[in-house]
Amino acid sequence: MTTAPGTTAPPPGLALGAVAGAGRPGSSRIACPLPDGGLLDVGSLATAQRGPYPELLTAPNLDGLLDAGRPAWREVCQWLTGWRQDHEKAFAHRLPAEGLVPVLPFTVADYVDFYACEQHARNAGLIFRPDAEPLTPNWRHMPVGYHGRSGTVRVTGSPVVRPSGQRAAGDFGPTRRLDLEAELGFVLGGPAAGPVGVDDAAEHVFGVVLLNDWSARDVQGFETRPLGPHLGKSFATSISAWVTPMEELAAARVPLPAHDPGPLPYLAPSGPATGLDIELAVHLSGERIATPPARELYWSVEQLVAHLTSNGAGLRSGDLLGSGTISGPERARFGSLLELAWNGADPIALSGGGTRSWLHDGDEVVLTATAPAVGGGRFSLGEVRGRIVPQS
Repeated sequence: MTTAPGTTAPPPGLALGAVAGAGRPGSSRIACPLPDGGLLDVGSLATAQRGPYPELLTAPNLDGLLDAGRPAWREVCQWLTGWRQDHEKAFAHRLPAEGLVPVLPFTVADYVDFYACEQHARNAGLIFRPDAEPLTPNWRHMPVGYHGRSGTVRVTGSPVVRPSGQRAAGDFGPTRRLDLEAELGFVLGGPAAGPVGVDDAAEHVFGVVLLNDWSARDVQGFETRPLGPHLGKSFATSISAWVTPMEELAAARVPLPAHDPGPLPYLAPSGPATGLDIELAVHLSGERIATPPARELYWSVEQLVAHLTSNGAGLRSGDLLGSGTISGPERARFGSLLELAWNGADPIALSGGGTRSWLHDGDEVVLTATAPAVGGGRFSLGEVRGRIVPQS
């Protein structure tokens, strides 16, 4: 696992992903980061030590494991936790330090991006509707979202080609307002017919990735009249190489912000509704420019799942749910350039000189995150990075 330039990340937590290379061209294997920064060949260990579900863990990615459901996930996580705590015993199953590249950890089925952070929704409303109520009338009543394009979800490190689109009437060309969005992505498994009740939704949430929902704001602004985002979003979405299981995030659970009005019964859990105390950081060309807090999300992942399936839509293994941009209450906590530079009206100053309202060709964006660890301290959820390249 690498870290953003100029940062020292805490040790990685338990996570699963897939890597290719190192003597196996054209094929990949499931791996797990070790506390010392190495990588564990999970399938090799499971086969040699008669671990649980070796037929799933020797697969090229997490698809089979996601399909197996929560009892299998829990057993695998408990088994791997023991090996990571005494990882020297797994030395024979460490992967080479060089020659490995991350691949998508799972096949993305459907991708739905939500708009679950109240501060971000308010900021967007203040920017685009300064003389009106910032929140739309439906926002506090249900999780708002749109279906994205699963085929353009890319693993960290993949270049992001500046997209073209209609920026205004009669005006087609490369976007001039390319933006980042710092989000969490929730990885689902255990397929189910809908509806899935809010109290049952956690059984289908395998874990979390970091997600950057790249956005062409000029294209998005012109096309989002009256329907939702389309080509301004669908050109690229980047996710981290590692999926952190929900079991690893047990100490990160925090109460949701208070809901007013209270949610309808299908969105109201029988117990307390909780979110995740995950602290993200946004780095632009090596400089940290913001620290969005995921605890500010208004809707829980369980509520996102319940709403998504409330019309009868089912779940597939590999479904990916984006949280929407995460923003805190002050500028240093905003999760997009749209907010940080206030739609270009107040560009951010970079310590190395220059300013940014939107991303330039050659800019590299890195999202990192940490969460509280069981037993104290914090652990790293890895990173998602992408460099903007011009059209060829």
